[in-house]
Amino acid sequence: MIEPILQVRRLAKTFGGLAAVDEVSLDVNVGELHAVIGPNGAGKTTLINMLSGDLSPSAGSIRFGGDEVAHLSPERRSRLGIGRSYQKVNIFAAFSALENCRLAAQARDPRPLNWLREAGSYDVIVAAARSTLADVGLANRAETIAFTLSHGEQRQLEIAMSLATQPKLLLLDEPLAGLGIEESSRMVELIRRMAQTHAILLVEHDMDAVFQLARVLTVMVDGRVLASGKPDEVRADEQVQRAYLGKFDEHS
Repeated sequence: MIEPILQVRRLAKTFGGLAAVDEVSLDVNVGELHAVIGPNGAGKTTLINMLSGDLSPSAGSIRFGGDEVAHLSPERRSRLGIGRSYQKVNIFAAFSALENCRLAAQARDPRPLNWLREAGSYDVIVAAARSTLADVGLANRAETIAFTLSHGEQRQLEIAMSLATQPKLLLLDEPLAGLGIEESSRMVELIRRMAQTHAILLVEHDMDAVFQLARVLTVMVDGRVLASGKPDEVRADEQVQRAYLGKFDEHS
């Protein structure tokens, strides 16, 4: 049996006397989308921040590709193959879409670039940047300044930047937040395609999207895992139904 690419065991984060994440364990496999849901304050974003390295855990283990990474910086984890998106779009607003992706691809290159050489002359890096823009449907927006893109396109660009770092695991924190119906539909299809070749941990409040995409579903409440398993099994769980006060009824 193939070992999960991400193995989280008894992961915890406390702020003073508050346990934001309390002994959470989960696995994520390549070619699988694992969704994490829960009410506001459940600890979902804190969990992703620990997995990406933006927060240090108070306790527990994070194994990626068989190696312990809980002590590594976000940069080291990115180089190992962990990419992420944020609740609020995190891009270089004044740069073109292509420049955003070029900078992301450049960060993945282990060799330092010659500061006397024109950045755009590195053909392999630029080609990688254009390829990721095409992957997310922004090939025709390469020269567009990022802040002039629509909100949905900025979300697509942020994911393109993550893909440019050649991740094996993608941590997606509410990628559908603020999107309209058509933009959400495009994002769902993009995530569906990425899930065929990447391991994805998705935090999302859009239940329609979650049940379309997830192969494994984990429910968090008050920092702890309430239930985890196949989406239909989790949806039928009485504790989950009580915690969500019938939120899943519309999907039954």
